Formats: sequence, C-alpha cells, structure tokens
Amino acid sequence: MPLPTPHPGLVISYSYLWQDQHRRGEEEGRKDRPCAIVLVRQIIDDAVIVSVVPATHSPPADPADAVVMPPGLKRHLGLDDQPSWIVISELNDFVWPGPDLRPILGKTDRYDYGVLPPSFFRKLQEAIFTRITSKRLAVVTRTE
Repeated sequence: MPLPTPHPGLVISYSYLWQDQHRRGEEEGRKDRPCAIVLVRQIIDDAVIVSVVPATHSPPADPADAVVMPPGLKRHLGLDDQPSWIVISELNDFVWPGPDLRPILGKTDRYDYGVLPPSFFRKLQEAIFTRITSKRLAVVTRTE
C-alpha cells in the first residue's frame, strides 16, 4: 500500500501519545485515531519531521484547548457522526512515516482520511499559533 505524501492539512490514522501518558513514562499510544498534520519540515539526510494534532470524541475540560469539528467536516473525512474536537494544546512530532502511522481501521489500503478544507485548516493554524506564542503548547517527540 503506498504511503501518502505528508503535507499540512492531511488527516492520517496515527497512534497518538498524549502528553499525560508521556509524562508517566509511556512510549506507545493506546489508540489509533485521526490526527491532522499541521507542520512538515525537511531536515538533514532526507528525514521529514511531521507534527500532528489529535482528534477526539472527549470534550475538552477547557474549550480553548480544542477546535470543534463540524459535522460536515466529519462527513467529508468519512468519520462517524459523534461530536469531535481537534486538540490544539499538544502535538506529537515524529520522523515520517514512523511506526505509529497506521492503516485506517477497516480500510487496510489507506493511511489517510483526506484533507481539511483550507478555511478550517486556517482556523486550526491560527489557534495553534496562539498557543505557541503564549507558550501553552506541549510537544511530545516520538522515537522509533
């Protein structure tokens, strides 16, 4: 199965490691989930570092920590119809493709759900940028 080319706005299936799990010493995510790529950067030796933010069904304790996924967006990506949020208070960095990129459950021929519409992606970027400038963004750097 061919891997997608990573680019900002692409939503992938990924085993996300939450910041609180990382602090407890865990190294593996507990669940494969949709995650939006928010940054892709090339480093030496053709390595590509990707930053992703997770989608979740759990409402955030603080509404400022997440962006609501509208029902139409969820349909566009082929996701369920339950309420969901994209968490913007933390992200995972990893070398693409990495061992935590996973095929979509039930679709063994795909790793991605599709691309966020530009208007929604801009909203997501602005929210993350606000977190960065206020130094309220946790980053978990994943290793192989």
